[in-house]
Amino acid sequence: MMIPVEGHSNLYRDENTGAILNFDSISYNQYINSVNNRDKQKKELEQMKNDINEIKDLLKELLNGSKWNYSWIY
Repeated sequence: MMIPVEGHSNLYRDENTGAILNFDSISYNQYINSVNNRDKQKKELEQMKNDINEIKDLLKELLNGSKWNYSWIY
């Protein structure tokens, strides 16, 4: 059985274990959304780092002329 905690509309005490449980689903959903957004931002940042490294490698190859033949330009 759950006993409401005085002064807190979303907190209940489990009579068997004595644990206090939070039944505020709005705050929980906000927390889950923030975790998901943080993970998404980390993935996007990692992808941008990879893209930048790829661009740097391509620029180095272009400057060194090792992969491309631009003799037709002259």
